[in-house]
Amino acid sequence: MGEGKEKHSDSMILPTIPSNDDYAADPEVWDLIVVGAGVAGAALAYRQGQDHRRVLLLERDFSQPDRIVGELLQPGGYLMLKKLGLEDTTDGIDSVKVHGYAIYKDGKYAAVRYPTEGYSADVAGRSFHHGRFVQKLRLRAASQQSVTCREATVRKLINDVGEDWSEGQPVSGVKYKAADGSIREARAHLSVVCDGMYSNFRKPLTESADVVHPSFFVGLLLRNVALPYANHGHVVLAEPSPVLFYPISPTEVRCLVDVPGPKLPADLPGYLRSIVAPQVPPELQQAFLTAIDNEAIRSMQNKQVSCQPMHQPGALLLGDAFNMRHPLTGGGMTVALSDTRLLCEMLQPLPSFEDAIATARSTAEFYTKRKPVSATINTLANALYKVFCVTGSDAHEEMRQACFDYLAKGGACSSGPVSLLSGLNPSPSMLVMHFFSVALFGVGRLLRPRPTFRGLYMCIALLIVASRIILPIIWVEGLRAVFFPSLAPKPLNNVKRVESLRSMGSMGGSTASALASSASKGLSKVR
Repeated sequence: MGEGKEKHSDSMILPTIPSNDDYAADPEVWDLIVVGAGVAGAALAYRQGQDHRRVLLLERDFSQPDRIVGELLQPGGYLMLKKLGLEDTTDGIDSVKVHGYAIYKDGKYAAVRYPTEGYSADVAGRSFHHGRFVQKLRLRAASQQSVTCREATVRKLINDVGEDWSEGQPVSGVKYKAADGSIREARAHLSVVCDGMYSNFRKPLTESADVVHPSFFVGLLLRNVALPYANHGHVVLAEPSPVLFYPISPTEVRCLVDVPGPKLPADLPGYLRSIVAPQVPPELQQAFLTAIDNEAIRSMQNKQVSCQPMHQPGALLLGDAFNMRHPLTGGGMTVALSDTRLLCEMLQPLPSFEDAIATARSTAEFYTKRKPVSATINTLANALYKVFCVTGSDAHEEMRQACFDYLAKGGACSSGPVSLLSGLNPSPSMLVMHFFSVALFGVGRLLRPRPTFRGLYMCIALLIVASRIILPIIWVEGLRAVFFPSLAPKPLNNVKRVESLRSMGSMGGSTASALASSASKGLSKVR
């Protein structure tokens, strides 16, 4: 079980990008090395190739990925694709336009549409097989004359003199294992690490990383079944946690069953039949049971990752290597593409990346400027997941029901939250307003037709539940960085210390080494 490569689950396999192993043609120093050719890495390599940078894109395996997540791109993510010039990567892969969500609870639906008024007609969500989309992005990157795609496993970051990099030194490239088994070095003015959720470089490039495993997604593929609401994602508020259905081609529907906890049930098919199937909407129950019997049952552990990064001259973290949220809302690719576009905008004015200090100064605010967008999507995903899970608490169930009824009201009660969910209006203040509006909506229901002692008690308990859900999430994201990014601490001291160390490079080896150690211990990091 899991994400095995024995047999590819997708019937549409796009061409594998050939590895360019002509080492003799490599420049002495690349403008940019991109580690990892997923959504963020491939998009970054393409955009930098468009700007005529010499880019080395390193990926362990350029064959088409086979995953059960990353299959829904929100409208905000599609807008980022357009701004990067990559909107056509959703064409020719049997992608499906998604116009909103249908939420199902206790036999009732609440359907909400994305508020796309004022946008061009093509702006909508897109759902697809993840591997097809990533492969299209890679093909676009490889089409750039100045981008070199190479299969390799990156082992280490290196410093100015080609030795293993350590904190307090500028990053000057990478050491990698090539396809022929040889160990090689590649020098670059800037290295961007976007090697995914299992990143080997998250720890050295961050002060701290908080990694949480709240649940598993168990994936099934339903064939030739019509969803109750066409071109909508479906969220079933099941017990103990949500179940998702969404189209990934005109004839296929992905089902993701969230299973909370650190382990999967020993009898997973039995769990799906006895616990989950009775809670699935009647229109989908038979297709769900057929998929259990006839399709591969695949699983993937969900991660929530929040890091306190270093702003290190010569290197940046991007994508899932740096930041993840619960995948319930499908916001991951929106954050990755938004971060990619922001980074490209910061790099675009530079004639070259040759001066690592100047480049670092140009990107000094990357980790804070990204916060309002990323924190809104992170907070919404993690908070909604907690709201939608069943805990056995009466107050929590009141919050869960209030959320469903609030969205079912329509109007501003649905358009506001869905604009946040879609990534079209990633506003932290609006998120907090709507979250507590849901809580107050629940309070109002408890006080009708007249207040009672139990009703008053439940009102207080509901507000406490709401606060305990959202406030710790915002605290982890960083209060100043989310709401007042201009006041958040900037990591300029890193740059200044490294610059100072560099200027003293003519000193004796032992003196410079001591300074490096001192700088390393005193480096300023930023939330």
